[in-house]
Amino acid sequence: MSLPPFQLLVDAHWHDVARLAAALAPPGEAQDVSQQAWTQAYAAYPRLRTADNLRSWLLTITHRAAMDAHRARARRPSPVGTLTEPSAAPVSAHASDGTRAAHPRIATGSDPALSAGSALSAEADPALWAAVVALPLRQRTALALRYICDLDHATVADHLDTTPAATRRLVSDALAALRVRLTDPSAPASEDHS
Repeated sequence: MSLPPFQLLVDAHWHDVARLAAALAPPGEAQDVSQQAWTQAYAAYPRLRTADNLRSWLLTITHRAAMDAHRARARRPSPVGTLTEPSAAPVSAHASDGTRAAHPRIATGSDPALSAGSALSAEADPALWAAVVALPLRQRTALALRYICDLDHATVADHLDTTPAATRRLVSDALAALRVRLTDPSAPASEDHS
């Protein structure tokens, strides 16, 4: 099978790709999404088995590039006001008795992100923070390490001296307990399954 030169494909469909990217991409990212779609299409073009409906093939790539842009945007940090520096005291990963210590910022509550002026403070959503405080310590710690400190499950497991599967369960149970607690404030606190 013979494919037309890639430039002919660009000339014929660049308007469609640009319009779809503008419609689906996050604000201000349409040109990047369009460019990413063309780059991906160019890389895959030699492996294409059929030249049937190249326009749909291009639009599918554009759609996926736009969804990737939305996912990437959700993972990007958002700007915040001025941050206070945490204390410079070194922190040991192990307690003095040789056991694994809890993450220091969570165990002591000295996380500057949770200070009074922060968007993460209890004033921002008191019901949420009351529900978080009501969680068992291991669930609360796993949840905070995973989402506040943005650690992966393997690193959380290392901090808690458990397996990644167990930390997934702790986080999952904590999230489920928060959902129940926030929809029904009279619900009892959850059980710690590990």
